[in-house]
Amino acid sequence: MAAEHVDVLIVGAGLSGVGAGVHLHEKCPTKSYAILEGREAMGGTWDLFRYPGIRSDSDMHTLGYNFKPWREAKSIADGPSILKYVNETAKEYGVDRKIRYNHLVRTASWDSATSTWTVEAQIKNTGETSVFTCNFLFMCSGYYSYRGGYTPDFPGLSDFKGTVVHPQEWPEDLDYTGKTVVVIGSGATAMTLIPAMAGKAAHVTMLQRSPTYVVSRPDKDALANNLRKFLPETVAYGLTRWKNVTLQGIMYQRTRTQPDKVKAFILDHVRKELGPDYDVETHFTPSYNPWDQRLCLVPNSDLFQAIRSGKASVVTDTIETFTETGVRLNSGQELKADIIVTATGLRMAVMGEVDFSVDGAPVDFGKTWTYKGMMFSDVPNLVSTFGYINASWTLRADLTCEYVCRLLNHQDKKGTTQITPRLRASDTGMPARPWINDFSAGYMQRELHRFPKQGDREPWVNPQDYKKDKQMIRHGAIEDGALLFEKAPPVRAAAPLLQAAE
Repeated sequence: MAAEHVDVLIVGAGLSGVGAGVHLHEKCPTKSYAILEGREAMGGTWDLFRYPGIRSDSDMHTLGYNFKPWREAKSIADGPSILKYVNETAKEYGVDRKIRYNHLVRTASWDSATSTWTVEAQIKNTGETSVFTCNFLFMCSGYYSYRGGYTPDFPGLSDFKGTVVHPQEWPEDLDYTGKTVVVIGSGATAMTLIPAMAGKAAHVTMLQRSPTYVVSRPDKDALANNLRKFLPETVAYGLTRWKNVTLQGIMYQRTRTQPDKVKAFILDHVRKELGPDYDVETHFTPSYNPWDQRLCLVPNSDLFQAIRSGKASVVTDTIETFTETGVRLNSGQELKADIIVTATGLRMAVMGEVDFSVDGAPVDFGKTWTYKGMMFSDVPNLVSTFGYINASWTLRADLTCEYVCRLLNHQDKKGTTQITPRLRASDTGMPARPWINDFSAGYMQRELHRFPKQGDREPWVNPQDYKKDKQMIRHGAIEDGALLFEKAPPVRAAAPLLQAAE
């Protein structure tokens, strides 16, 4: 089967992949590229998830691209609005014409002799295999598995006679009108589902094993909307983006330096929302400090309103077993339910669950070192986008795209064909740290061993800090002694055969 060749192959047509296409289009106009998307539509997260109330938990002035202003009035936007924004971006820059849908990437093999990646993708609707080659591979496949979400092995789950659904696989025809619903979980998905379902359901209970920090803010950014009235939209967008990044940075730093004060501030707000008689200590006071796990954002206090109205409630307990009619808890309490939603998290995926090899040797990314949180030691011509756990994903996705374009343009100037991060002699014996530090969320801890290690010095770090990343990625030297620019080794001519003596 003949392979199709492009200069850059992007895997994933979600928020990151579409952004990557635009950056290449604008900054590397001579490079050919294609985007392989395993599903039948672009949008990634914002097309896959269809549960009630699906929305961002970051403001769209930072979750949006740095090159395309967010024009909607709501900065905490619903899923369909975000999907529309991604589709508009792809069409505006011609990225939509570069996407190959239903192309699920299975393998990627690097050959040093030719400085190429060979990528095999299964065409989902035919089962056939399509082969591509490229000089540079850009993974924009996100951080979770599309094969299904995470559901613990609940005792007695098969005994339940009602409907069990995971938010990642929400049925279009699920009718919860007048039904009693139990949502298991206390993360962003649960916080979104509960107020959205409370309007139609008889009652919605959030059953949580432990509490999460919850912060309310308006879904509209008044300053942003006012600035757009008086300033060019790119200027207004830039100012709003700067303001939000700055405030997010200050907030996060205070959680590191003054966690008790931040904790008190958040809990005081919850008490004001729910009143003096509500048991905030049990239901909204985590055992960890703010931002040791991601904060949950609720727009316009919608979760608190649902609780105050009596349409929703919170139970903090652990599950003994599912029953025919609901869930029995270890406290002895029984929760009746017609529908149980297991908002119990995602399954993290490393590099899109693709099998990688370099010169015939399989790559175990858990044994590599991360280079600036984007590349991997001894793996050439490969960059992967991974956003922030403490800020908007796209802030880092944009930086990563800028860096890829810098790399490609620098490579062209040097006339080289291979870009490989390699440990320097001074890095020998460097202590290994987890890919993400100080983040105790279960979905992350379950899979951290499969992600690359980070060291204690640049460039072998993954700071998860936008200010530091801007300096390291946008302004740092391309050639730093750890990133090697090389040419493919010359192909040796075959030795002539000795002729037999006459």
